[in-house]
Amino acid sequence: MRTALLQITSSDQPDQNLEMVQQMVGDAVASGAGFVLTPEVTNCLSTSRRHQSAVLQLEADDPTLAGLRATAAKHDIWLLIGSLALKTTDADGRFANRQVLINPEGDITARYDKIHMFDVDVTPEETYRESDGYRPGHQAVLATTPFAKIGMTICYDVRFPQLHRSLAQAGAEVLVVPAAFSHVTGAAHWHALLQARAIETGCYVLAPAQTGTHPATVGQSRTTYGHSLVVAPWGEILVDAGTDVGISYVDLDLEKVSQARKRVPSLKHDREFDGP
Repeated sequence: MRTALLQITSSDQPDQNLEMVQQMVGDAVASGAGFVLTPEVTNCLSTSRRHQSAVLQLEADDPTLAGLRATAAKHDIWLLIGSLALKTTDADGRFANRQVLINPEGDITARYDKIHMFDVDVTPEETYRESDGYRPGHQAVLATTPFAKIGMTICYDVRFPQLHRSLAQAGAEVLVVPAAFSHVTGAAHWHALLQARAIETGCYVLAPAQTGTHPATVGQSRTTYGHSLVVAPWGEILVDAGTDVGISYVDLDLEKVSQARKRVPSLKHDREFDGP
């Protein structure tokens, strides 16, 4: 399957982001892609909860989701929206960070809400409390398509190998890790973490990323690391998109999954142990 990863710089304006992504999807399809992936928070990257409350929608009303469902149907492709920031009906008013897989008919075939919340102090000046604005998910999701079984994860999830191992042992051949990674942690850990998840599971790892400085009409702007990656099941980096906005391509060959797992069948070697 010819696969395209979109590397974008989302603003805090969903309508502008949708127009940009639809154009890039069309470009990817023109280059032969049948599976297109976008990064985390494709619809709106904002540090302002007040602004998010003003512009975000429930899933049923979200114009980005509706627009990209129509785009997938128009081009007859599989489209993975890395995630959307969406309102929920939760009493505390927190949002969902939700990944959506759309089939060539424009139907939603799988949803995944990010499980692990990015609550960290990267530096004294750079702190994040994702759980203040977003409620964590609780369900791991394996999506079945005609070309691969896909384990769905988002960004900070990459630091939790047990999630990816569980997905692989349930049948995943491809792990998706769309992200809006911090520049500081990205420079230190991004490549190593994604390679580790591929090596441990024998899966392809597809990680479309946000990049650059994100325009903000309200609140502070954010800077993200970029470097969308594709890692092969044996651990080789097949694609590194650097920091520019653009589209990267890879041809998935699931025989590589089988080969890696035959060489080191560690997914079958779990043992119970005591302690610590």
